[in-house]
Amino acid sequence: MTSSREGASLNIGEVLARLRPEFPDISPSKIRFLEAEGLIEPARSRSGYRQFALADVERLQYILTTQRDEYLPLRVIKERLDALDGDGRRTRQTLASALGAAVAADEATRQPHSGAGDGTGTSATAMTRAELLEAAGIDAERLAELEDYGLIRRSGRHYGPDALEVARACAALAKFGVGARNLRGIKAAAERDISLAEQLVTPQLRQRGAGARAAAAQDAWQIATLSLWLHAALVESGLDEAGLAGGVIAAPAAPPATAPAPREDGVGGGLRSASSR
Repeated sequence: MTSSREGASLNIGEVLARLRPEFPDISPSKIRFLEAEGLIEPARSRSGYRQFALADVERLQYILTTQRDEYLPLRVIKERLDALDGDGRRTRQTLASALGAAVAADEATRQPHSGAGDGTGTSATAMTRAELLEAAGIDAERLAELEDYGLIRRSGRHYGPDALEVARACAALAKFGVGARNLRGIKAAAERDISLAEQLVTPQLRQRGAGARAAAAQDAWQIATLSLWLHAALVESGLDEAGLAGGVIAAPAAPPATAPAPREDGVGGGLRSASSR
């Protein structure tokens, strides 16, 4: 997508007017949230008001469409946007063609690896202990502590990409004095979310259709994403009540504008994406 500032200069009210016919739940706070997360970068007037170019509106349409139709975490959407932005060498494309290329690239990275190439049966993203320590910026003692508390696990002698994300998050929290022992509640909550998702998609897994497992996986990820969104909303509400308002919690993705209608067979709780219906 283009980063050009060419085109009309719109205020936030005009942007909302353009987006609400398709995205009725869009609000100024949602746009400010996306800006805080680095997904959009509107210009500012001398008086500090946001000024949106047509490229900004197109970018917002991309983000909102992806959230609504795919329930993707903002991290993944930002990675797609960064890939589309490139480093200035990419020429301007239509949104449809750019989206198609980004989706295909993202889906390709999610395909299981065959393990070929290193002779160990590990994926190309697997890391050794030394590589994980360097990439996460933590020392061996901190990693051992995270492993002792079950926050990080390895497969054989290697660590997957999830271990890197956990290590980086824990390292950032450590700057505020949060140790591994303080994160047991978060780990327990994550395990409850996993259990809930597995419980809700179990009926699908019992089906013998060729696409049953893929559909169950899709629903499980949607349930998990919505659970994380709810968690972020509840924490933000609690901080507001404690008199600590003013910040923005990075939720993984926006919930759908309207809940999907339950399927007639009742399988999966009706949390089936538009692409799988």
